Amino acid sequence: MRKPIALFSAYVLLLAQCQSLLAQQVPATPTPTASKGPSLSLGGIRGWLQRYQMQDIEPIDLRNSSRLESLLRAGRLYLSLQDAIALALENNLDIEIQRYGPKLAQAELLRAQAGGALRGIPTTISNVTTQATSQVTGGNQLGTASNTGGTGANAASQAGGFVFTQSGTTIPNLDPILSTGYGYNHRSAIQANSFASGVAANITSVHSPFISVQKGFLTGTSASLDFNNTHLLSNIPRAEINPFFTSNLGFSINQNLLRGFGTAVNNRQIRIARNEITAADLVFRQQVISTVSAVINLYWDLVSYGEDAKVKKQALSLAEKLLGDNRKQVEIGTLAPIEIVRAEAEVARNQQDLTISETRLLQQETIIKNALSRVGVSSPSVAEARVVPTDSIRIPEQEEIQPIQDLVSSAMSKRPDIEQTRVSVESSKIGLEGSKSALKPQLDLQASMRNNGLAGSVNSIGGAGLPAGFLPQANPYFLGGYGTALSQLFRRNFPDYSIGFQLTVPISNRQARADMANDLLRLRQAELRQQAQTNQIRVEVQNALIGLQQARASYQSSLKSRVLAEQTLDAEQKKYGLGASTIFLVIQAQRDLAIAQANEVAALSSYSRARNALDQSTGRTLDVNNISFEEAMKGQVSRPPTPPPVLDNAK
Repeated sequence: MRKPIALFSAYVLLLAQCQSLLAQQVPATPTPTASKGPSLSLGGIRGWLQRYQMQDIEPIDLRNSSRLESLLRAGRLYLSLQDAIALALENNLDIEIQRYGPKLAQAELLRAQAGGALRGIPTTISNVTTQATSQVTGGNQLGTASNTGGTGANAASQAGGFVFTQSGTTIPNLDPILSTGYGYNHRSAIQANSFASGVAANITSVHSPFISVQKGFLTGTSASLDFNNTHLLSNIPRAEINPFFTSNLGFSINQNLLRGFGTAVNNRQIRIARNEITAADLVFRQQVISTVSAVINLYWDLVSYGEDAKVKKQALSLAEKLLGDNRKQVEIGTLAPIEIVRAEAEVARNQQDLTISETRLLQQETIIKNALSRVGVSSPSVAEARVVPTDSIRIPEQEEIQPIQDLVSSAMSKRPDIEQTRVSVESSKIGLEGSKSALKPQLDLQASMRNNGLAGSVNSIGGAGLPAGFLPQANPYFLGGYGTALSQLFRRNFPDYSIGFQLTVPISNRQARADMANDLLRLRQAELRQQAQTNQIRVEVQNALIGLQQARASYQSSLKSRVLAEQTLDAEQKKYGLGASTIFLVIQAQRDLAIAQANEVAALSSYSRARNALDQSTGRTLDVNNISFEEAMKGQVSRPPTPPPVLDNAK
């Protein structure tokens, strides 16, 4: 009798080690350094109590980093490209939102370790607006740049996500559950035949405290241990012992042998949750790349809009000078008055172009300030400040371009959306374990053992109501208090044992077959999407490289066109001064120069966007801009702000 009990005890101890063994087999994912959620590791007595309390999460912080104020001088925000990137890492709300992703994934892992179904983590990233658009019909746009590099950002936002509906076998509840309680029952049972019981009504008072522990294990095992006690007092005169205690200590176990058997099936959600932690880091990295790329485009657009406004001012200055010269010639009678009207119309047209360019510049400043501040333009100091970019677009003499094979290889190894899709496909394969197991019949091994004890006092009611000469004789072995019942219990004087199995075979098994087919079909779709994504990235890299070559060629062409336009205007002005040209040709030459200068500015903007798009499509945005992933996760950039230029008080 002792041998089966020893075997049961050893089996329970073995099952209790399953979770710790699994934790050693599956490597833990590094925890992000940023703390944006409650602590999930609660130890000690105080921590034990906190498991049953709501854990508060620190409130959101809408204060901008000190870097923003340090760059403000005399109502101007002097901004270098590196400062714009640093401000985005410290203040941008899209990045701040994604900092909560790793903590959400940690909570998912905690839920999976308890045997709960996964809720999924968000994988959608936000893209910052990258260009202001003119609100005036007919305004000139630096439009060719706005379409460059958009494909990579859009493709990145379509990477595979983690939103799961658990299918397959049910995972046991892996958290131990403690249940305890107390019950009291008073009952009066009227007797139609008092001869049998000796009383007109059986009155019993029962006190029944109990305690039990249940736990599931990754092997597909469920075990429970319960301890029950009863104290009963009755008015039955024929009872030998009254009142009395009964106690029983029971252990039962249920083991899945086919469906739901093994750690590979029951730890699948834990493995998927660990993949979610990896995916959350990848989503954050993807958000940083997207936001930084957008901020770079915002910055170079701001530079281009500023240069475009200078071009418009120069064109207006030339038109006003021509108007002044024409008025002088009309006064001395060497020019017809209609030429003043023609020159005034040209001045008005240039004034309109300048207004459109300057308002577009203001719009772009508003957009970039909103992207670099936690409260947008609600801060008066930020809203009223004019943004002054301190960097200019530079095109190298020689373009350092790697072979296309190296660029594609860089994209495959560094782009987080590729890795995120791979992790998602891997998680889908892990989830198949549950559907495979659900195809099997249900075969359960059930075993239990229970020890019983009984003790009480000799019936204090005596022989009232009993036939003459009949006295109840109590067994001395059961006489005693609660300790006597416990002694019988732990000596295993009155044991119960049971063992058996139950086989359940679904005849058609249609639901399990349908779930398996559904999961396999979705996996095949995911694998095809993964290949399509790989193909698309190759196209993006090649198109980005071609776009860079086109942008460089466009700039070189616009540069030569601008030089030609300057020389043509100079020649027409000299000829007009000698009377060999007309005001119409001079105005036309001025317009050609303004267009050529605007095209050169647009070509510079297109080049900067094309360069940025190539870095984004190859996954090198963080490396090229010297961005530390750890600093991005913390939201604290160690690089000091760029000192603003020394202001000239004479200006």
